[in-house]
Amino acid sequence: MLTDIEIAQSTPMKPIYEIARAAGIGEELLEPYGKYKAKLDAKAIRAREGKDGKLVLVTAITPTPAGEGKTTTTIGLADGLRRIGKKSIVALREPSLGPVFGIKGGAAGGGYAQVVPMEDINLHFTGDFHAIGAANNLLAAMLDNHIHQGNALNIDPRRIVWKRCVDMNDRQLRFVVDGLGGRVNGVPREDGYDITVASEIMAVLCLSDSLTDLKERLARMVIAYTYDEQPVTAGQIKAAGAMAALLRDALKPNLVQTLEGTPAIVHGGPFANIAHGCNSIMATRTALKLGDYVITEAGFGADLGAEKFLDIKCRVNGLKPDAVVVVATVRALKMHGGLPKTELKTENLDALKKGLPNLLQHVENMTQVYKLPCVVAINRFPDDTEAELRLIEDECRALGVNVALSEVWARGGAGGMALAEEVVRLCGEKNDFSFSYPLDASIEEKIGLIVKRVYHGDGAVLTPQAKKQALTLEKLGFGGLPVCMAKTQYSFSDDPALLGAPRGFTVTVRNLRVSAGAGFIVALTGEIMTMPGLPKVPAAEKIDVDADGRITGLF
Repeated sequence: MLTDIEIAQSTPMKPIYEIARAAGIGEELLEPYGKYKAKLDAKAIRAREGKDGKLVLVTAITPTPAGEGKTTTTIGLADGLRRIGKKSIVALREPSLGPVFGIKGGAAGGGYAQVVPMEDINLHFTGDFHAIGAANNLLAAMLDNHIHQGNALNIDPRRIVWKRCVDMNDRQLRFVVDGLGGRVNGVPREDGYDITVASEIMAVLCLSDSLTDLKERLARMVIAYTYDEQPVTAGQIKAAGAMAALLRDALKPNLVQTLEGTPAIVHGGPFANIAHGCNSIMATRTALKLGDYVITEAGFGADLGAEKFLDIKCRVNGLKPDAVVVVATVRALKMHGGLPKTELKTENLDALKKGLPNLLQHVENMTQVYKLPCVVAINRFPDDTEAELRLIEDECRALGVNVALSEVWARGGAGGMALAEEVVRLCGEKNDFSFSYPLDASIEEKIGLIVKRVYHGDGAVLTPQAKKQALTLEKLGFGGLPVCMAKTQYSFSDDPALLGAPRGFTVTVRNLRVSAGAGFIVALTGEIMTMPGLPKVPAAEKIDVDADGRITGLF
């Protein structure tokens, strides 16, 4: 059996100009990066008249080690729509080098439902993340230099909230002390690093509507507090213009293709467990002008990525989804039912029945909380039995939701045609899209509503420090912002060991901070960290390149 990278490398790609023509993009709107990828003139494309396409969100059940295949399904669905005669565009996030070299490996789909060139997309791509890291670290350098050069803004070095970043899993950098070695080397202080995808600049880039909007958001970012506890912004440090210059090209969406030649816009990549988990608004808005159906995804399970896509991205930018796809696998649901990973290939209806509430809760959230049409896509494995598939279908039908089998990993777009037909049907329905909480609620109330309505817990508990931070943020005028929950992806709760659809729990918020440029409050829960570490056996150990430059080991 071929690996994902072998499938990608054995499939001929079309020149990017052909892909652009298929999407209705003239050569004058392309900035090629080699033969098979290009930057787009999003401003010109978005200025076109005409009705936007339908927006379809692909999300998933709570992740397990068994895998769900959300990105693979997203790509296969877009290919499936093309096969039934619909003009589709896929809009995805860019992979971070941290997971690529860490626990996950490549993140460009799988099997015969991939975006290519997969090696480029996984490794550096068009340099967007490097530009974000450079802008982030320029601001850090200018902040420390301001203090070194006299500290005219009266910044308290103990209350600097801006960290440096690197796009790599490196636990050694979580907490550092810098500025050592005497006066000429700066002011000694405690510092730390975030992974680039957790930088607020990543969120800012992904939520910016234009270059002007980007610069204004950068200027609003709170980076420190003064001795009298007043916020200091990047604009006050006079860094926004230079950062925007570094990010000018990174703001432009990237055009690539699927293995079947469907146009794919891959841009931005905030994590969903520590950030808002969606691709850029520039990419989504551009895609909506190019395709009749835009298929996009949000990170991790629907309680994280989809919640943030709907409550943050859609709210901030006035988007209204037309349908939602919730991806699940029989294997993963059996794990939620308590079955060990070693026994997933054997039919076990009892374990499946115990795990099904996880899927049903995600589906109910989409249809009852957000009031959106929904279909369940079962990413089929060869070991799935007809009895197991029928059980899922029966339970979903009781909620008024259809189930479509997805076989895109093995068959590409042909395996996604049934799902595509159901998505087209759902997009023809009216919906009463709504949010899970109102913006005029207090910060603590908004967090509580997410926990109760989306996680189905008893409520949120704020530590004394978090309560104080909430009051301070509201006093500073940030109380009307949406909330971005930083939470484990492995459970509806803040305890990764609570699988399925747990009840009777509370979520503890230990820290609150404002991302004023992005436009949301980050609520840190559990043991969530903004700088992951490498696992015992990093994926990097399997990645290699031969004498001809051919890369192996990326899945």
